[in-house]
Amino acid sequence: MNWKARLLALDGLMPALDDEGRLAWGTLADASEDAELVFLGLDEGKACFAAVPPRGDAAPRMANPQLWSLMATLRPDDLAIYGGARSIVDWHARHRFCAQCGANTKIAKGGWQRDCTGCGANHFPRTDPVAITLVEHEGRLMLGRGKGWPEGRFSALAGFVEPGESIEEGVAREVFEESGVRVRDVTYIASQPWPFPSQLMIGCHAFADDDAVTMDETEMAEIRWFTRAEVEAAFAGDPSAPFAKPIEQAIATHLLRWWMDK
Repeated sequence: MNWKARLLALDGLMPALDDEGRLAWGTLADASEDAELVFLGLDEGKACFAAVPPRGDAAPRMANPQLWSLMATLRPDDLAIYGGARSIVDWHARHRFCAQCGANTKIAKGGWQRDCTGCGANHFPRTDPVAITLVEHEGRLMLGRGKGWPEGRFSALAGFVEPGESIEEGVAREVFEESGVRVRDVTYIASQPWPFPSQLMIGCHAFADDDAVTMDETEMAEIRWFTRAEVEAAFAGDPSAPFAKPIEQAIATHLLRWWMDK
């Protein structure tokens, strides 16, 4: 087997692309001498690595417009590689000190662990569960636009599942907090990793018995109900559609397609 190694080309946390619009790769010689390297896996016999950047994302839940644009051009396999690499190197960059004693930590187990140099505690990359839910009432869907989102950009309501909650309880609480709507019959549809910073998006569907909305104005700019015809118009790119569909790579797009097809 050819064990030649290659290094994912990153500008901080941003992906670099080659002339064909694919993820760019270099050699381990491109990394600085003191760089921490994370082992991503094997690809056709080549060991693939990514270097931990000097600092992590100061606002990890928000992706900048340039990154959104780049992600929209990546092929699914490249997007999966970049998403996993971004999550893990960002975690390393933001966890250089032990949460237990404050001492320095060092990379271990190929980058899938950090060990404290003081108390010896082991730290592991985290994944945060986020429930994202299509809420249905009498054939219409409730979608929301978050604070700071572009006009007309709507998506399914989403929020972190909190400690001690089941997915179903997290869905019910989060939807009620953001919209004032009570839901029932929560079902799981699909999931997607989302590297901002390390969420696991858990796509769900639920029914509401009432369509009266009491919006949380601290988080949401708008919450509206949309008919099937309006959702179909948005996906068809109709300029008269009442909202623009989420970006293609987002799980919300797949959930909405599932709903239109069911």
